[in-house]
Amino acid sequence: MTGGARPVVLAAPSGTGKTTIAHRLVEEGDDFIFSVSATTRPARAGETDGVDYEFVSRETFEALVAQGAMAEWAEVHGQYYGTPRRNLEAAARSGRHAVLDIDVQGAAQIRETVPEAVRIFILPPSGREMVRRIGLRGTEQRAEIARRLRSALRELGRAEEFHHVVVNDDLDRAVARVRTLVQDSGGMLRPEDLDERVRTLKDEIRDILSEDYADTAR
Repeated sequence: MTGGARPVVLAAPSGTGKTTIAHRLVEEGDDFIFSVSATTRPARAGETDGVDYEFVSRETFEALVAQGAMAEWAEVHGQYYGTPRRNLEAAARSGRHAVLDIDVQGAAQIRETVPEAVRIFILPPSGREMVRRIGLRGTEQRAEIARRLRSALRELGRAEEFHHVVVNDDLDRAVARVRTLVQDSGGMLRPEDLDERVRTLKDEIRDILSEDYADTAR
């Protein structure tokens, strides 16, 4: 990458604040640029095409995949999400870090296709806080929240696949930590009690599902 700039992958279950961290990195300095993902899901209230996502049809997305124009892509919750290769190429030409806000499936692909990328997994401080953050969107139905929680149980188990793991218990601190990790680009940073944290989060999520979402379809 030009000038030492490398793509930065932020991945996490829903409700961890990774999208907020991604935007803060871009807003607070000119060395990061947001990689706008393409998706087939409908835009939520307040979202802008080309800013939050590039909203495309399933046919268009599948054509981009067939052309090899996607650096990574995945089907999540019934919708396609992916990173156009042109985003990474444009960032490299400008000498900036492209910030990818993607899921763990996409991160696994980037691990193979863009090995120089810095991969960071974001953890929530607790299962209850994760649910609270999902609910703050005001756009998720109970069944959808339950589905995201069940997905989180699988995604949390893949935290160890990443270079770094950051707990987003304080937004300012998490943003600063991510920025430092990208700029230093050395070694790995993970909580010493990562395995215990992941087990605790999974237990909390299972309790929440059984106590609050037992009536939702699996």
